[in-house]
Amino acid sequence: MESRFNLMTNEVGAKVGKRMYNVSLAIRESSLPKALQELVELRASQINGCGWCVDVHTKEAAAAGETAVRIHLVAAWRESAVFTEAERAALALTEEGTRLADAHHGVSDETWAQVRKHYDDDQIAALVSLIAMINAANRLGVITRMQGGSYEPGMFADLSS
Repeated sequence: MESRFNLMTNEVGAKVGKRMYNVSLAIRESSLPKALQELVELRASQINGCGWCVDVHTKEAAAAGETAVRIHLVAAWRESAVFTEAERAALALTEEGTRLADAHHGVSDETWAQVRKHYDDDQIAALVSLIAMINAANRLGVITRMQGGSYEPGMFADLSS
């Protein structure tokens, strides 16, 4: 399977990509831990089947100091002993926020209560925004069939200029 379309070589697609990247910078600058951000983005990308995004967030998680064990176990976090209660709350919110169309209840009150227990308001704003942004990025990647495997950590650092 090959990519259908390269958004970054299209004028409109590149403008949208740059703006999405700049929104992501505000999230990156929050107090939400970088490694947790990558795990959240990885989990949403796994659910949505975005090969490009799984590649990006696997490699960025490793670059942020995550261990191979934790990266590999994100897909089975509920059945793993390597995640903290706070990380579990963030991953549950990620799954429920990503699977909105699959669940009649959306984000459960139980999950929201766990998120409120572990994160302050700024971190919650960052977490909710992060989940929304990665789901948008996943859709761009899946629709255009962006292929995983070629990403190098930090390769888009110059987009913010």
